[in-house]
Amino acid sequence: MEGYREEETYKIIGICMEVHRNLGPGLLEIIYKDALEIEFKNHNIPYQREKEYSIEYKGIILPHKFYADFIVNEDIILEVKAVKEFSNEHIAQILNYLKLANSEIGLLVNFQTKSLQHKRYML
Repeated sequence: MEGYREEETYKIIGICMEVHRNLGPGLLEIIYKDALEIEFKNHNIPYQREKEYSIEYKGIILPHKFYADFIVNEDIILEVKAVKEFSNEHIAQILNYLKLANSEIGLLVNFQTKSLQHKRYML
């Protein structure tokens, strides 16, 4: 699986770096998401913001849904954080999103650090 969709994920990370370079750390997540949306549009990269997913249990749709920050290029989950450091909860969150969205690649990015922090997860 190494090398799988690397070009697309590098492009997404590059866009995140561009946003971080321009805005720096210290802002709210929503600001970075707004800036990312502008960059995705400017680069003609297909995306969906706050995509809703339902969870089914034994044929019943559960009342709680989850919302991926971005789905980029149809199936890459991009989860945006503005935190001191990634926690186990953040990692568990993106791994759950990958499973529930039936996606193979997830990117977790943190804009709060001096230089952009990012990790790539695969199922």
